[in-house]
Amino acid sequence: MIILGLNAYHGDSSACIVIDGKLIAAAAEERFRRIKHWSGFPSMAIKYVLKEANVKIEDVDYIAVNRNPRAHLFRKVLFALRNGMQTRFIFDRLKNASKIGNIKKTLAEELKVDEGKIKAKIIRVEHHIAHIASASLVSPFEKAAVVSVDGFGDFVSAMWAIGENNDINVLGRVFYPHSLGLFYLAFTQFLGFPKYGDEYKMMGLAAYGKPTELKKLEKVLKLNSDGTFELNLDYFLHHKGEVTMTWENGEPTLSPVFSKAMEEEFGKPRKNNEPITSYHENLAASVQAMYEEAFFNLLNSVYQKTKLPYLCLAGGCALNSVANGKIFSRTPFKEVYIQPAAGDDGGAIGAAYYVWNVIKGNPRKFVMEHAYWGPDFSDEEIENLINARREDLKDFYIERIEDEITLCKKTAEKISQGKVVGWFQGRMEWGPRALGNRSILCDPRRADMKDILNVIVKKREP
Repeated sequence: MIILGLNAYHGDSSACIVIDGKLIAAAAEERFRRIKHWSGFPSMAIKYVLKEANVKIEDVDYIAVNRNPRAHLFRKVLFALRNGMQTRFIFDRLKNASKIGNIKKTLAEELKVDEGKIKAKIIRVEHHIAHIASASLVSPFEKAAVVSVDGFGDFVSAMWAIGENNDINVLGRVFYPHSLGLFYLAFTQFLGFPKYGDEYKMMGLAAYGKPTELKKLEKVLKLNSDGTFELNLDYFLHHKGEVTMTWENGEPTLSPVFSKAMEEEFGKPRKNNEPITSYHENLAASVQAMYEEAFFNLLNSVYQKTKLPYLCLAGGCALNSVANGKIFSRTPFKEVYIQPAAGDDGGAIGAAYYVWNVIKGNPRKFVMEHAYWGPDFSDEEIENLINARREDLKDFYIERIEDEITLCKKTAEKISQGKVVGWFQGRMEWGPRALGNRSILCDPRRADMKDILNVIVKKREP
């Protein structure tokens, strides 16, 4: 059985292919388009995974999509009517949902095949179910508590469940408009990091400050005794339908999600070209601390409900590595599994394995033990590419080193001299983290190295 898993028309679009329960390949579209968080149709990722598996789209039995516009439809309509949401907002959501329904047509156009030859059945998996599956069904645990937390997906921002063998038993959800991910996003924007996916910058900034603003943040986010959380909606705009998301040229752009009340409580929002002050550092530290309070409140509640020592995490918030590093000290869990593409890109494998293990009832037989599921390139391919670009590379010295020990010694020498090394080997990583196969290497002992990387290589703020 061949299953093509997709995250399409959503941030971090991606594709994977699973054959008879084994993951063959997985990749995010941004790695081919070179546009961060690409959110259109993942055509290049699809072409890659099909090629890696040596199959054609006509051979695929199921197309699993990590979104189901029909999930919680009654709740969506009722909320929109009760809150007088603008018709434009509702129209935009329906328009986006219609794209999901035309996947076969888009596939045929992108792959240049007759649509009638695509026999695969399309199965839409609820967003957070796919997140849960993306961790639980590829983890080493036979039975574990599973928690997914992000912004929103299919009207849900968090879900927790028990994953046992090839089954998922959902225990609870937090519904729209309350969201821990959106809480974090609002302050990321407020602190002058406006791009989709900039949350990691606020997480980094938090390390420089102290949590001096926690009391104020308790007005914004309420923690409940059952582990759930609630936003004080006075500080937000999303529930009014006033937040817009555009996908121009594949790059997602989100308008501000915080209201004037946020400015009245926390002062003037920082513009992204303004200096970062100690207040900004302290606010970031406070938001990170508040996030952790809510995160561990949920995890501890899930532990009390399940009494299981094993935990699987998924959703964009599972990329908050600072919080993840405290799980063993702040919860009773003994082991944790987080697959490398914990964000929306990972929903592609979640949808695929949900079809294989849960819908089709097949026993689990695959554990994701590494992150290297993307394309690799032979020495011949690399040499041909270099030769084709000789004119562009005329100012570069190119040397082929056959001996690995010599290569590593030369690399270590360059790093010790303060050089920045681009390291390329094997198959590309699955997920947003550089894990040794597509990595930038430098000397961490040098105080100036962070500035060198930010200014010269990554071209981003300090």
